Amino acid sequence: MFIGHEALAFALVALAAARYGLGRERALALGVAAGLFAAVPDVDMAYAPLGLMTVHSANALAAANAFWGASTEIHRAVTHSLVVAPFAAAIFALAATRDRRGRALAGLGALALVGVVAVLSGPLGAAVTVLYALTGLAIAVFARRRLDLGPRALAATALVGLVTHPFGDLLTGTPPDFLYPLPWRLFAARPRPFVDPTLDLLAAFALELACLWIGVYAYHRVSGIAIRERLHGRAAAGVAYALAALVIAPPTLDVSYPFVFSVVAVGAVGIVEPVERRLPPLADAVVTGLASVTVAGVAYALAYLLL
Repeated sequence: MFIGHEALAFALVALAAARYGLGRERALALGVAAGLFAAVPDVDMAYAPLGLMTVHSANALAAANAFWGASTEIHRAVTHSLVVAPFAAAIFALAATRDRRGRALAGLGALALVGVVAVLSGPLGAAVTVLYALTGLAIAVFARRRLDLGPRALAATALVGLVTHPFGDLLTGTPPDFLYPLPWRLFAARPRPFVDPTLDLLAAFALELACLWIGVYAYHRVSGIAIRERLHGRAAAGVAYALAALVIAPPTLDVSYPFVFSVVAVGAVGIVEPVERRLPPLADAVVTGLASVTVAGVAYALAYLLL
């Protein structure tokens, strides 16, 4: 999951806000805040580039393995904890208030969180927690100033973003440590829906696409714009990606790069109008590009199953 976390959090909050009559602009503002907070847990990936320093080869696969190997040192622990999430959401909301007492409590809470993580996970965990707190704080300040959200709205949107994020990671890589710092684990290993590792990858890819489409639907639903007005027929060109099943080796979650990068590149058909040779509106490009990637994914899956 990359953008799917943000899209899902945006959709849940924006649709709920619209359902309870908060108005389009307010619903979208709340959704944007939730989507931004949903991106915060992945700041722990900042450590991963250090893994590239251990690579003594120009081989792309070796570099990729070193990158993801380093990411597992601290990834999906404190930042993906359902136990930590409510505490962090309160810190972010309090830190963005104009009340000095609130900011003081937020500071004490952040220091306490970093201290606990330092004891349990060492200096690396503490450093990642500092980055986690600073990123959440920056988003909270932005949401208060630019989106005009108060403390309660900030706390709610932060909680939704932080709590929903870990569940999107279940089908990819190491399962998040949902209950950190408690000694229990909800999942000892990543769920494997299929025996075939390629189908496991395609399932994770389908989940990402589903989250993106939910986000697109929510935006258009709240905005009152029909999705079909953004969708262009050139998205059907994605069906040609079925030929990739004859060219690239069957991808897995361990070796997914040839598939992921190539299928995402299919979305470029949404960027340029083929007749006018100009850039289409951003919304048209996003919807058409996403549709073309979806068609490509389905075409590849069918070709893989039939070959």
